[in-house]
Amino acid sequence: MRFRLLSVHAHPDDESSKGAATLAEYAAEGVDVLVATCTGGERGDVLNPAMDRPEIRADLAAIRRAEMDAAREILGVRQRFLGFTDSGLPGEGEPLPDGCFARTPLADAARPLVALIRDLRPHVVVTYDETGGYPHPDHIKTHEVTAEAFDASADPARYPGTGAPWRPAKLYYQGAFSKEWFQALHDGMTERRLESGIAPILAEWPDTAPKLDITTRVHCADYFAVRDKALLAHATQIDPNAGFMAHPRDIEREVWPTEDYHLARTHVQTRLPETDLFAGLR
Repeated sequence: MRFRLLSVHAHPDDESSKGAATLAEYAAEGVDVLVATCTGGERGDVLNPAMDRPEIRADLAAIRRAEMDAAREILGVRQRFLGFTDSGLPGEGEPLPDGCFARTPLADAARPLVALIRDLRPHVVVTYDETGGYPHPDHIKTHEVTAEAFDASADPARYPGTGAPWRPAKLYYQGAFSKEWFQALHDGMTERRLESGIAPILAEWPDTAPKLDITTRVHCADYFAVRDKALLAHATQIDPNAGFMAHPRDIEREVWPTEDYHLARTHVQTRLPETDLFAGLR
């Protein structure tokens, strides 16, 4: 039996920064892995100073698609855009743009994903929790759409014309970039007398930030290098000399060799904690 995994994300690059080593590991094992990208990232910023040029900004949509294709090949997965328009990240009090993903009615936004689930017939679906992982409107909408599609895809009365019903067995939420992860990296560097740039992140971490209950830790440190290569393929989004790329990888492999998830829904019996997204299915 060949297992199938569907990972649903808001923008190109999200698949490479959240759970990419897991995807690469499962793909290498023979799992059929498909990334669904809700928007094209058209309204994203250019976060790498070396790529912040007028000709890049003028053709950002096409460039981000090309970056996504390069990252997909590196990870060894398939990928499909769902066709919605990036909502951007409006400032406080600013309205969302007309026609953007976050303003699309839920039934309309979920329909392409229901069709994709009924076509791919995944055993496992992965996306963000209710907070979106961080409060970007497209990430929150991605959670809402995936939760709706996960439930609706099994019901023949819902979303007619999108294929034969299929019920995925398990739904997971990403546990990337937790405070505990940042703390472990910071401690790992300072204990080795290395300079850590993570202290300001920890100092600014809000006390009210929600904490996701981690149920499943996938050991995938052997694929961190693949993850990093895929992430760097999103050259408009990733500064190779800063941010996520700055911490030593040998320390990360030692102090946090897993990518982490919360089992949100399951139709199969499984024992927690897990080390495999397909626990209860194998």
